[in-house]
Amino acid sequence: MNAQSPIISIIVPVHQGGTVLRASLAAIAASDLPRELWELIVVDDASTDDTVIIAAEYADCLVRLPTRHGPAYARNRGVEMSRGSLLAFFDARVCPHPDALRRMVELLDAQPDVSAVFGAYDTKPAARGFVSQYRNLLHHYVHHRSAGEAETFWAGCGAIRRDVFMAAGMYDEWKYTRAQIEDVELGHRVRTLGNRILLEPAIQCTSMRRWRLRDVIRSDFKDRGVPWTRLLMQMRAMARTTTLNLATVEKLNTVLVWVAAGLLAVAAVTRSAIAGWATAGAILFLLASSAPFYSFLRRERGIAFALGAIPLHLLYYLNNGLAVAYGWLAHHTVGEPTPDALTQAFAEVGMQVWPPVRRGRTAHR
Repeated sequence: MNAQSPIISIIVPVHQGGTVLRASLAAIAASDLPRELWELIVVDDASTDDTVIIAAEYADCLVRLPTRHGPAYARNRGVEMSRGSLLAFFDARVCPHPDALRRMVELLDAQPDVSAVFGAYDTKPAARGFVSQYRNLLHHYVHHRSAGEAETFWAGCGAIRRDVFMAAGMYDEWKYTRAQIEDVELGHRVRTLGNRILLEPAIQCTSMRRWRLRDVIRSDFKDRGVPWTRLLMQMRAMARTTTLNLATVEKLNTVLVWVAAGLLAVAAVTRSAIAGWATAGAILFLLASSAPFYSFLRRERGIAFALGAIPLHLLYYLNNGLAVAYGWLAHHTVGEPTPDALTQAFAEVGMQVWPPVRRGRTAHR
């Protein structure tokens, strides 16, 4: 490491990153923020490919985990090895723009009342498949539309003040043992403490993530929709106009697509013309409410791409509805998710950090 203490510490968690990590770390190394002002910490989450060899070429500090624990755990271990008063988190599947890190530092320096900031994908994702292009462009569109004050945080390309991160309790590595909404939940705790978070789309990165249709469905349902719903239920915030940056139009579209599906089923069974026309009306209203997104896709990829994205977008809302229903049912019938027996045992004796290791003269209990 550099002898001088850096202003900002970059933490990159990675598992099996051999195909993407070099591009990601090279993009970080190309930052226009002077090198002596930042340090790079890569946390290898039990990879078995050449991730460690690649990381060693770029990292100031390389943390190797013998068993896989997930990105929340990995990021926390990286923070423990860091020295900066600011913490930046980048996903191993993104390439930050050269000015991304500098913009983070400048914004947090210019606005002392802002505790965290995160950016957005650009419009040039590396994966060329239709599903990958649609998914990454959707992420870009949502973040640009939601610019400004945020209720959440994004660890794919975001920065936070160290003291705020520690006061909020770090990432919840006990509950989120795989990539889910651990950054969203952290953002909620940061906001609960009275801190400000900004979404600044000018801070950009290029996504290298390759999506298949089944990956989209599984991720939206299992890793985002259901845990997001359960988090909202814990907050008792399902009825609020905006909850964790969920816009009203998104809720309305989710309801509409399920109303349309129900009316279509009625029309098919009863052969009712009224139900058929009502189905068409619901779908047309939904398409109209999503017109700005389709216009964005048309500008970026052409009319054929925009039209082809409509079925995927309808599926997105169908999946959201299923996730909300399942999350609501699980919350009211099963209760909150319970940790494994080992985690519960440590929780009973007051252990708050995993693994239970000594810090200085005292152990966390």
